[in-house]
Amino acid sequence: MKKNLLFKILAVVWAISGAVILTGVLWPILSYREALVNPVPLDYTKASNWFYGGVKKEDFYSSKISFYNISIPKLKIENAVVAIGGEDLSQNLIQYPGTAVPGKLGNAVIFGHSVLPIFFNPKDYISIFSTLPTLKIGDDIIVNYDSVTYKYLVEAGVDVYPTDIQVLQQDKSDSFLTLVTCVPPGDPRKPKRHIVRARVVPPDHAYAPVGN
Repeated sequence: MKKNLLFKILAVVWAISGAVILTGVLWPILSYREALVNPVPLDYTKASNWFYGGVKKEDFYSSKISFYNISIPKLKIENAVVAIGGEDLSQNLIQYPGTAVPGKLGNAVIFGHSVLPIFFNPKDYISIFSTLPTLKIGDDIIVNYDSVTYKYLVEAGVDVYPTDIQVLQQDKSDSFLTLVTCVPPGDPRKPKRHIVRARVVPPDHAYAPVGN
C-alpha cells in the first residue's frame, strides 16, 4: 500500500514538473499572439533579414570591419563585441549600416540574436539578447568605442513589426543607442522586433568603467 502511494506521489510530482518545463518553453512564444501568423521562417542569424524595406544585404558589408564593446550590467553582458560591417549574429553583435557611432549625435542601432530565455548565456552570441525585454527605464548600458567609455540610460522599450523601420532613423538632437532583438524569443518565425532605446549620459556626470 505504501509503495503504491509513493508511486502515485512520484507520478504527480513528475507531471507537475513536466508541465512547468513545458510552460517555460511555450509561454514566451504563445504570449505573443502574432507568433501564430507569419509561418515562413527566415535565417535570423543574418541581420539583413530583420527589417523589410531597410538597407540591402550588401550594405552590411564593407572592405574594413571595425569593432567596439558593449556591457549591460543587469543582463550580465560584459564587453560583448559589436561589429561595424558584416551581418553574422552568431559571431558578434551587429551595428546597423548607416547609423551613428556611439558617442556621436545620432542613433547607434545594434542587433543581437535571441533564443528561449531559459537558454540565455551572456557569453553566447546566439542567445545574448534573449533577456533584452527585461530591461527597464533607467537601466545602464555601457559602451566602449575608440578607447572612450560612454554610459547610456534606458528610456523606453517597445515591440514593433519588421516593417517599422522608423526605429532605425537618425535623431541628431542627442546621442542615442537602440538595441534590437527578435521576439517572441525562441520562435523561428519571430514576427516582431523588441526595441530598447537609450540616451547617453552627459560627460560631466562621473562614471566608473565596467569590466575595464
